Amino acid sequence: MQEIAIQKRWYIVRTFSGHELKVKSFIETESERLGFRENIARVLVPSEKIYEIKEGKKRSRDKTMFPGYILIETLLDQKTKHLIQNTPAVMGFLGGKDKPSPLPNSEIKKYIGTLIDSKGEGDEAVRIEVPFHVGEPVKITNGPFNNFSGFIQEINPDKLKLKVMVSIFGRKTPLELDFNQIEIEK
Repeated sequence: MQEIAIQKRWYIVRTFSGHELKVKSFIETESERLGFRENIARVLVPSEKIYEIKEGKKRSRDKTMFPGYILIETLLDQKTKHLIQNTPAVMGFLGGKDKPSPLPNSEIKKYIGTLIDSKGEGDEAVRIEVPFHVGEPVKITNGPFNNFSGFIQEINPDKLKLKVMVSIFGRKTPLELDFNQIEIEK
């Protein structure tokens, strides 16, 4: 008798917003405990790392890209389906209740972009939250131009730098500064 290889498929599971990581952890530990971890390949909570500059300090935090949803790559049989549907804080699969709809492989990359690499490991998307706006008045807080005031001309979030136009000896001069060298003037 010839064995047919059954492929694991991706499913979207609805959860209570803010409970995505708890659901992921529960599904992974329970499937391990019950002895069918091989049925669940990956459980992903797509998130991105956001950098914020507050009070001159760079802070990072993780932000869930799809609040209330997780992605699960699984071989969906009755026991796996039962485990997922009966996990605390899970509302169910996206699609029909009796027959969950798998996500087409072409859609996976569209939804999570580069979060899944060839090894299946999750990479983090990185975004920088810029607390400044072009034209905003700022004061330089450190460096050779400490206590000078000016206006933001240009923002480069990738390098965490900006151009500030200041008046030095009556002439407008652009300065390139780091985010942590300025503060918004009040």
